[in-house]
Amino acid sequence: MLQISKIISQGAGLAPVLIRRAATIELDWDTRQKSRFDGVDSLVRQLGVFLPRGTLVRGGDVLVAEDGSMVKVIAAPQAVLRITACPSHGSPFDLTRAAYHLGNRHVPIELKPDHLKIEPDHVLADLLRAMHLIVNDVSEAFEPEGGAYSSGGHSHAEAKAAVPVAAVKPHVHGPDCNHGNDKGHSHEHGHGHQH
Repeated sequence: MLQISKIISQGAGLAPVLIRRAATIELDWDTRQKSRFDGVDSLVRQLGVFLPRGTLVRGGDVLVAEDGSMVKVIAAPQAVLRITACPSHGSPFDLTRAAYHLGNRHVPIELKPDHLKIEPDHVLADLLRAMHLIVNDVSEAFEPEGGAYSSGGHSHAEAKAAVPVAAVKPHVHGPDCNHGNDKGHSHEHGHGHQH
């Protein structure tokens, strides 16, 4: 098994021809957020990846093996929910609202100018549809935001306050939450929508 313990973010500093000639490996988000995993590259080599704790591997990153060979990471297509604004009943601002509500639930989100992507979750899909957004099941690469404490979206190791995405528990709002007003509970209004 070929061991890998070095990563070059987006192949920075490498000649493009070296990156084009490198073997490749397709990895889904679940694997790319782990610092230790096994895989098989495009040359059918068994790889044992041992990166610094908290490292996030992104599509386009280059892994460097112990023998000096390089393996370019490709973000594998996977099941995700693609969220877009409804052209009939909404506006692009609805995506901002959705990102806010998903962020409050600590859901990993990929942000794009015209859509959002999250991992499949039927409860969140129903919530988003109730907000008049269009939610489609698709198979695409998933590159969620690294979070406020990640350094360049790659490692939580340098920020002591950070928690790896995989370890975050869903946030449950309750009387001791302190997210809303000074009494520790949020105030919500039920407004109807006319179409």
